[in-house]
Parts: sequence; structure tokens; C-alpha cells
Amino acid sequence: MNRLPLSRENNAGNQQSAGELKPPKRVDFRLMKIALSIPEKEKVKSQGSLYFQALVAAGAGPEEIEMIMPPGNGHPSSDDFDGILLAGGEDVDPELYGERKKYDNVRTNRARDDFEIALLDHGLKAGLPILGICRGTQTINTRFGGTLYQDLKSDTALVRDHKQQGSRSATTHSITVTDPDSLLHGFVAGSCAVNSLHHQAIKRLGRGLKVTARSEDGLVEAVELAEEYPFFLAVQWHPEEMFSEHPEQLKIFQEFVARCRERAAK
Repeated sequence: MNRLPLSRENNAGNQQSAGELKPPKRVDFRLMKIALSIPEKEKVKSQGSLYFQALVAAGAGPEEIEMIMPPGNGHPSSDDFDGILLAGGEDVDPELYGERKKYDNVRTNRARDDFEIALLDHGLKAGLPILGICRGTQTINTRFGGTLYQDLKSDTALVRDHKQQGSRSATTHSITVTDPDSLLHGFVAGSCAVNSLHHQAIKRLGRGLKVTARSEDGLVEAVELAEEYPFFLAVQWHPEEMFSEHPEQLKIFQEFVARCRERAAK
């Protein structure tokens, strides 16, 4: 049986259909960017900084972390970042909480204070994940109108020295989570041992914050926002010194990085 030849019209139609096939569109993923606000001594360490290493261990790529500090970075916009980590370092200027400097061991960096408070303001307005560590906790409390003990040995009757000697990763006291509904409770069930590397601490709590952990002698060890927020946690100890041997400390960074990545994907 002889087959009828295809018409030119049909051939043309088939060729047109074949010509319409296009490769799938490329999906461009925006690179997550975390602002790591640090003192000069940490920036010199570059990727050797334990803050940097903790974020990488928690899932951030080295290219996703930007170490920032004044004055070279100016006042970066929250549009530049998907999360903010305020690291430790110098003391907060007492003038920012209505006091004069009382002791010689209070060493400040006002340029960094102003830089980080502006960064915090931008981040809060944008709803960025925010993590504060040691000085970062004190900066946050000051930003919300709270005050600080300028020097624990001079301003309190505490027996324990909260500025430990020796290894920075060694644990010297325990903290207890005081709010079962807190973000911190997801990482620390009840209590855990921490290091202690500070001579200042929260005195009067800032408005809009809540205490979520205290030390054995009653000092504030962690605060969060009282209202619901994507991720907002500030701790007085140094989890970046402990993350390699203490899983609960690594979890803090893992959750922070995960929330930053969610933000980047929006």
C-alpha cells in the first residue's frame, strides 16, 4: 500500500513546532549576605575569626559573610544584607545610656557604637534576623533604652568573676533559660554551661526586650524581643568560642544562618 506524501503545509507546521522548543529558563538565586560587625582585631584575622568559622560551620559560605566595621563601610543599608551579627569587642559608651565613664577599664569606641545602632535600626525596620554576642547584647540593650553595669566588680557585690582567665572556650558557670516560650529554649533545654568573658552586663533592661536566661548569680545572660520577630537573640557569653565542642552553641548559629537564608530566598 502506497503512503500519501505529507503536504508542504504539514511539513512546515512540524518544523515550526520543533523550532518553538526552547531551553528551560535559568533560575538565578541571589547570594545570601550576612553582615558580621566586628572590632579591628577580628577583621585582621579574616576567615580565621571564630565568628566567621562558626557561621561557616553552621552552613554559610565564606562568600556569604561580609565583615564590616566603621568608618570604611559607612552606614550600610539593610537592603545589603539578609542578617546581622553584632560581635564582641569594646565597651559601649556610657553616654549612650545617660552616664559618664566611671572607671579607667571602660574602653569605648563611639564610632562603632553609632555604626551598629544605625545598623540595628535598619535591620529591625526590615525584619532581618539579628544575633548579638557579648558586647552585641549590651549594644542592643542600650539601643532599646536600657543601662549597663560599667564594671561588675565595682558596681555589684557579685562574688563570681565574670571575666574568666585561661582558655576562652572553657566553661565556668551555668545559665538557666527562664522563658520556655523563648527562641533560646529551642537550643538549650533548661540550663547549660557557658564561658564568661565580660566585665560589663545589662543593668536595667531595655524597653521591648525580655530576659530569656540568667546566670547562677542573677545576671542577665540572654535577651530577645518581647514581640514576635523572625529571629532576634542576644547572649552574654561567647558561643563562637564553644561551637566545636558544644552542639547547643552551634545550634544558635545554625538557626541564625537558616533564617538568613530564608530571608535571601524571598
